[in-house]
Amino acid sequence: MTLWGSSTTAASSSVSLALDSEELATTYDRVSTRQFNHGKLLIAALGPEPGERVLDIGCGTGRLGDHVARLVAPAGKVVGIDPLPLRIDIAARKNPGFEASVGRAEDLSRFAAQSFDVAYMNSVFHWIEDKPKALGEALRVLKPGGRFGVNSADAGRPHQSAALVREAALEEGLTHAKVASGFGTNFRVGEQELGELLRAAGFVDVEVQPHTFVDTLEGVDDLIAWSKSSSFGNFLSDLDAGELQRVRARLSRKLEASRTPSGIQLERYLVFATARRP
Repeated sequence: MTLWGSSTTAASSSVSLALDSEELATTYDRVSTRQFNHGKLLIAALGPEPGERVLDIGCGTGRLGDHVARLVAPAGKVVGIDPLPLRIDIAARKNPGFEASVGRAEDLSRFAAQSFDVAYMNSVFHWIEDKPKALGEALRVLKPGGRFGVNSADAGRPHQSAALVREAALEEGLTHAKVASGFGTNFRVGEQELGELLRAAGFVDVEVQPHTFVDTLEGVDDLIAWSKSSSFGNFLSDLDAGELQRVRARLSRKLEASRTPSGIQLERYLVFATARRP
């Protein structure tokens, strides 16, 4: 998940996979509880059963895949792909039985048609530019009646943290920053668009629902660590060290002004969808 706001039409194609590092991958494995928790909601809606074969598209460090593997055990299997090799390495080390490899959602050609009972993309769809191709591939590898689940940062409702980051950049005069435009480097969708994409791809029984999550943050370093590792280094990557320090200081003051006895609590907005292959 990431913090940037707005829509697929405004998103830049400058998403880089080359900015990831061992530190970012390790940090993501440690701080991605938000993604893991909302991923479990997606999985609960799909209802994977013992003995089923499941494809985790964009598996990251394998945290959610490991959870699903327990649900389909002992005879079932979870296979994961992710475009970030360092995160696949962590997934493989944590669970040698989790079959994870480097790959992209837009090309599932390594998998035979109709070879999975369930497939899902958790905290992934807003990073995929060619969404019709990715959905077409997901449909192809599902068995008839196979279930598919996906979520995305909501294009119509930027996270509260996104507004604070944008304000911090603007107040520091950093109008050239990508985040200052209100748009970001990802390709999020709204409720209506997500449903339309799924139906156009050939899915049926499409159900789309917006969700609001409330995150409790420890402070600015918590937010930055989550944002940077979740975006594999793309978060504020267009700023130099001095500009980053200015944004961090300004953002820290904004977050502290929002602190309550329960911590700093900010809302995060996603759209979830489930569907089925005919």
